[in-house]
Amino acid sequence: MESFGQPAQRFDEERFRRLIDVGSSLLSELNLEAVLNSVVEAARELTGARYAALGVLDPERRELERFINVGIEEEARREIGDLPRGRGVLGVPISFRGETYGNLYMTEKRGAEEFDGSDEEAALTLAGWAGIAIENARLYTSLSEREVEVEQALRRAETSVDIARTVGGETNVQRVLDLIVKRARALVEARALLVLLRRGDHLCVAVHAGEVSAEAEELEVPIEDAVFGGAIQERVSHRLERGTPPSRARLRERLGAETALVVPMLFRGRAVGLLVALDREAGGVEFDQEDLRLLQSFAASAATAVATAQTVEAERLRQQVESAEKERERWARELHDDTLQNLAAIRISLATALQSTGERRPARIESAAEETMARLETQINDLNRLINDLRPAALERLGLAGALQALAEESSARGRLELEAEIEIGDGPGRDQERLVYRLVQEALTNVVKHARASRVSLSIKEAGGEIRIALRDDGEGFDAGDPTAGRGLRGMRERIELLGGEIEVSSKPGEGTEISARVPLQEG
Repeated sequence: MESFGQPAQRFDEERFRRLIDVGSSLLSELNLEAVLNSVVEAARELTGARYAALGVLDPERRELERFINVGIEEEARREIGDLPRGRGVLGVPISFRGETYGNLYMTEKRGAEEFDGSDEEAALTLAGWAGIAIENARLYTSLSEREVEVEQALRRAETSVDIARTVGGETNVQRVLDLIVKRARALVEARALLVLLRRGDHLCVAVHAGEVSAEAEELEVPIEDAVFGGAIQERVSHRLERGTPPSRARLRERLGAETALVVPMLFRGRAVGLLVALDREAGGVEFDQEDLRLLQSFAASAATAVATAQTVEAERLRQQVESAEKERERWARELHDDTLQNLAAIRISLATALQSTGERRPARIESAAEETMARLETQINDLNRLINDLRPAALERLGLAGALQALAEESSARGRLELEAEIEIGDGPGRDQERLVYRLVQEALTNVVKHARASRVSLSIKEAGGEIRIALRDDGEGFDAGDPTAGRGLRGMRERIELLGGEIEVSSKPGEGTEISARVPLQEG
């Protein structure tokens, strides 16, 4: 600091009060830029300087972070360089708790040759206020930035929890995608959002939300596209701004969008699809890096939901194919073991009668014809039952409750059983549940009629608590439930019911009859 060679003068009352006001104002200000500008203006005013400047060091104290000046025209500023020069220079350091923040400079005292001791005292006092104010502003800025970072991190975490909660337990791929596209669009406030899935050598729009033309549903993007195909193959996100060159697919241009976020949904190192956000909603700004990070966080959880649903769907399809194959085997076996053999026996009986000679030939032919009629009636009934197995027409005609009642009556008559049926079913079951319940009861009653040698059967089918509960008990000869080869048809019943998330339990012992209990959850559709 320059020495002035004259005693310090006492502050006049007006300047003292102004210093107090300035200090109070500085300490209440938390915006760093506002603090720095206020310090320079106050220095110029309090010391009567024509020019004032403030050089502020960066947080590492290595180089100037800011250099602010007032009273100096731009042309003069270029002439004098970084530091003020002129008739008398007053320079004071700005520090707080031993840490130096920079220097405050004033030059060309108005109405005097040099600055006096009173000016120096004012500058030093102002520098003290400035040091405290700068420290407070920097701390506040640092805390604010950390708070923003924490809020952003929390928001990203919340998006993961949100999507997990939203699709938790959902295994239908289309419903999962519908939930994802709506939540993702709201998350980044996009005008439109698409989910692209790979089909062969193209990416196709699986689902979309927001303002998009009908053309969106038919859009296909070649996998060679550097942006969209590249995001799938290289697992890299993109933020496309206004003016960014169009991609090969020209997806933005075809949908009338200027900006986009392209984010792969990654699951175990592979991309199961893409989230594509198009433009902010009306009046919004462009997407920024935080939007990209937010959508990436969302995409990670969304990918898990999609991959899980796809796996469940693939497994369900595999089980359905396997179950259908076993059904075909059963139908083939029944046709071979029962129908074909009985038809062969009828042919032999008729052939034998026709080949006979003598007086008894007419009687034998008549007897064979009567036997043939009886057997054909049995075979017609058996074939009708097999046809009904393929497509239970009773469901379409009578509804589930009526079809089950008819099934119970038909089984009672066919097996000469005393059968008590209690059926209480409303409108809750969907088509899949109706078919499953009908097939399960049909299979169970068929087993009783064919194999149990029972005289009494109790059957209860009730809808309650969001599920259908089935209980069947017979007094037949039973079997060893632990024997994997025992209980014909039980494996098929179990597979059918597990396809729709249900459960079945079979309890039986030789000589003690059989008890079957099952539950089928009611689901949409």
